[in-house]
Amino acid sequence: MSRRRPGARSLLARLQLGLEALYRVETQLAIDAFVIDGAARDLVGPMRTPREQLLLREENGELAIALFVDAAALANLERHDPAARLDDCNFTDFCLAVEGVSHFIYVALAAARERPVSQLELELQAEVDKFICCALMLGGSPDLRRRLFGDVAYADDLSPDERERYRTANLHAGRYAAALERRYAEETAAMLAELRRFYRMDLPDKLGRIAQLA
Repeated sequence: MSRRRPGARSLLARLQLGLEALYRVETQLAIDAFVIDGAARDLVGPMRTPREQLLLREENGELAIALFVDAAALANLERHDPAARLDDCNFTDFCLAVEGVSHFIYVALAAARERPVSQLELELQAEVDKFICCALMLGGSPDLRRRLFGDVAYADDLSPDERERYRTANLHAGRYAAALERRYAEETAAMLAELRRFYRMDLPDKLGRIAQLA
């Protein structure tokens, strides 16, 4: 049972507001209206059923979006609000929620601009978003990059192509995170400006920027 106060925003909605404010973008969509539960996802019948999943369907030129985030993860985040404390009891679930919200915002913005987005671009940005959200909440942590980009295990049911895509996104995001820490450790305003420029780049430019900074 959720402990959210009547009228209070959900954690996913708060994450959406935070990420959109961070990047100075606006989807004009309320994420909670697009969240589905496991039963609704089962009706869609995706090939894989991970703990977080953005489902897309294009029909007659319109893009339908639905976001699934594991109910147990959301319940844990309601009990252990990361805004109060981010630690071992909620870190993994927080990253899961950030990934889902990151995917939702990025696809919604791209769809509004009729810009195609590759799965690698989507995953790369989500990895960066997880890093910056955790870094801002933890106020700097010496082992954050290791935890996000070093101690990584991939699901057994991933195809070889999927596994390679996740591995590539993780590798490049880890390099970018290291560059951000190295170049902007004491310059928060400059780091935010860099992140906002990066967010607006397409995948080739993102990879080029990472190579330039690393």
